[in-house]
Amino acid sequence: MMGKVLLAPLAAALVAALSFSATAATELTVYTAVEAEDLKRYADTFNEDHPDIKVNWVRDSTGIVTAKLLAEKNNPQADVIWGLAATSLLLLKSEGMLEPYAPKGVDLLDEKFIDKSDPPTWTGMDAWVASVCYNTVEAGKLNLEPPTSWKDLTDPMYKGHVIMPNPNSSGTGFLDVSSWLQMFGEEQGWQYMDALHENIARYTHSGSKPCKLAAAGEIPIGVSFAFRGAKSKAAGAPLEVIVPSEGVGWDMEATAIVAGTANLAAAQTLVDWSVTKKANEMYNTGYAVVAMPGVAKPVPHFPEGLLDAMIDNDFEFAANNRKRILEEWQSRYDSKSDPK
Repeated sequence: MMGKVLLAPLAAALVAALSFSATAATELTVYTAVEAEDLKRYADTFNEDHPDIKVNWVRDSTGIVTAKLLAEKNNPQADVIWGLAATSLLLLKSEGMLEPYAPKGVDLLDEKFIDKSDPPTWTGMDAWVASVCYNTVEAGKLNLEPPTSWKDLTDPMYKGHVIMPNPNSSGTGFLDVSSWLQMFGEEQGWQYMDALHENIARYTHSGSKPCKLAAAGEIPIGVSFAFRGAKSKAAGAPLEVIVPSEGVGWDMEATAIVAGTANLAAAQTLVDWSVTKKANEMYNTGYAVVAMPGVAKPVPHFPEGLLDAMIDNDFEFAANNRKRILEEWQSRYDSKSDPK
């Protein structure tokens, strides 16, 4: 009888332990450059369908996340990359750092959002598009005219009144620089940036910060991305979101599995979910252009004509020349960068 009394609690403890192990969440380390304010909503929405997988975010700007992944190439710490520029993922792909995987439902996406390899190594989520955030009140105080083109920003009247992102840190900054080199050609592109540099007050390490600073009235002109401007304008900021006449650069937020992850099944589940209609509807709360056709709804204050102004972006050029472009930019213009 005594043996049965002692065994009963042990059996109960064993059942509890087995039950816990069966229900304990798999934890995924997910590197991301998604806006910090959106991360909880992304994880919560995913967990509505998959409560057994816990997402642990490691968040920084695009350039920092890309550099961190490259530094960890021989000892990867991340399981999944969610929301990093496609140009960065193409670079990581060339280094053999991504796990090829075709998520369930990938065929429902616009093909320009899918890596061309078979199976693909990454899938796009949404696109963000360059624009100029122009504070009408602060510009009025300084008697500034609104720019209509990128080249307008080199006019001496804007000296000290423009902020843009550092491309070494920011994906938005890099898409600006790589798009100018594509639009104007290498030689004229660097000449343009030399002239623009004369008017730059400082380079930030965040792609959204120039627009946030313009919205707050700290600078009249911030080179940023269109959704950030639309969001600030919707919140009441005296902004105009300007589409430069030469065209605008753009990039995609994209998702990939890190090669060698010990949590492959859970990583595949997350990536499967990242291409669903539900996920794309979630992306549309932050971006006007998403990977699944027919999902996107109009974003208030999103500038007219922006989608038509998106250049035919050569992602391979941007990825293959990334290191060279960033080193050249650094040598020319880093003196005005914010401290890290």
